Amino acid sequence: MWKKIKQFIFIILLLNVFFIIWGRFFNPPITITQIGGLIQYGKLDRDYISYEDMGSNVKKAVIASEDQKFFIHDGFDYTAIEKAYKNNEEGKKMRGGSTISQQTAKNVFLWQGRSWIRKGFEAIYTFVIEKVWSKDIILERYLNSIEMGRGVFGVEAAAKYYFGKSSKDLNTSEAAWIATVLPNPKKYDPKNPSLYLNKKHRWIMRQMQNVSLK
Repeated sequence: MWKKIKQFIFIILLLNVFFIIWGRFFNPPITITQIGGLIQYGKLDRDYISYEDMGSNVKKAVIASEDQKFFIHDGFDYTAIEKAYKNNEEGKKMRGGSTISQQTAKNVFLWQGRSWIRKGFEAIYTFVIEKVWSKDIILERYLNSIEMGRGVFGVEAAAKYYFGKSSKDLNTSEAAWIATVLPNPKKYDPKNPSLYLNKKHRWIMRQMQNVSLK
C-alpha cells in the first residue's frame, strides 16, 4: 500500500515538473478556470498570441493595475501581502496582495478560491516559475490565460470582444479599460462603466506613465 502511494506521489511530481517545463515554451492547452467558463457560459473565447504581438500598452496597463513591482520582486510583494492582511483583519473590504506571478500560478496550474490549501500550492508554483520561467514568459502566460469577461480569456480575445481590434492596436485608453475590469471581469463591463470604473480607468492611465517594461 505504501509503495503504491509513493509511486502515485512520484507520478504527480513528475507530471508537475513536465507541465512546468512545458509552460516554459508553450501556453497551457486549457486551464481549470477556462473549463469553468466554458461550462458556465457555453463558450471559450480565447486567442493565444506571443509576447511581442501583445503590444506595449496592454502590458503597461495590466502591470499598472495589478502589480507595479512585477519586474523587481521575486514573485511575492511582501508589503502588499502585509497590507492586505491588516485590512482583512480589521474587517475592511477584502483585498488581495497577489502579484502577477502568483495570479499566473493560480490561473495556469490551479483553481479559483480562497482556501489555504490552494494558497499553499500557489506559493509553491510561484516560487518555481520565478526560477524556471523569465518575467516575460510569466507575463505572457498571464495575459493569455487570465479571465477577461464571461467566457473570454486573454488580452487578445478581450481586445477583439470589447474593441474589435487586436491587442497590439489598443491605444492607451482602450488598454486601460482592459485592465480596469480586473479583478472582477464577470461583473465589470468597460462598455457600460460605473463611476467607480471610470475613476479606476483614469487612475490606471496615470499609473501607466510610470511603468517600464524592462
